[in-house]
Amino acid sequence: MSAHSAEPPARVDVVLVKAGRTKIRYAAELLHDDGTRLAVRAPWAGAGVRDFGFTRFEPGDVFTEYYWRERWYSVKEVRTAAGTLKGWYCDITRPAVLTGTELVVEDLDLDLWRSADGTDVRRLDEDEFAESGLAERDPGAAAAAVAALDELERLAREGGFTDLLA
Repeated sequence: MSAHSAEPPARVDVVLVKAGRTKIRYAAELLHDDGTRLAVRAPWAGAGVRDFGFTRFEPGDVFTEYYWRERWYSVKEVRTAAGTLKGWYCDITRPAVLTGTELVVEDLDLDLWRSADGTDVRRLDEDEFAESGLAERDPGAAAAAVAALDELERLAREGGFTDLLA
């Protein structure tokens, strides 16, 4: 099945790759694929609770995830099992690739968090990004990653962020 098939699969495997290795793989329900942007929904796929200090991801949380084939990020809406919005966790990635039922996304270390009420917008993992060596190995990708983070932060602080997901 091609990436732009008229009948997309109802389920996909999301594969997050980091530094050439699979970081995590999980099944997700494919909600939407217009050829440019995909939306999937999946329960929290991590083991146990992940406490960031500013939010927690925990069993029962539901992620509605948005991926683009032409943009250098993904946006994950995070809700509790009861449906309460926690916020959005954004990964800076290479553009997503859907092949058959496998959605592959390469994580480039940079992240952004935006709380549900929009008062907490924070850049994450800039130290990991600097240590990754991407700027030396692939300056073009590094520049695209930083530009994507800047764009998401601007949208999160100044408005237009939720328009990405509409």
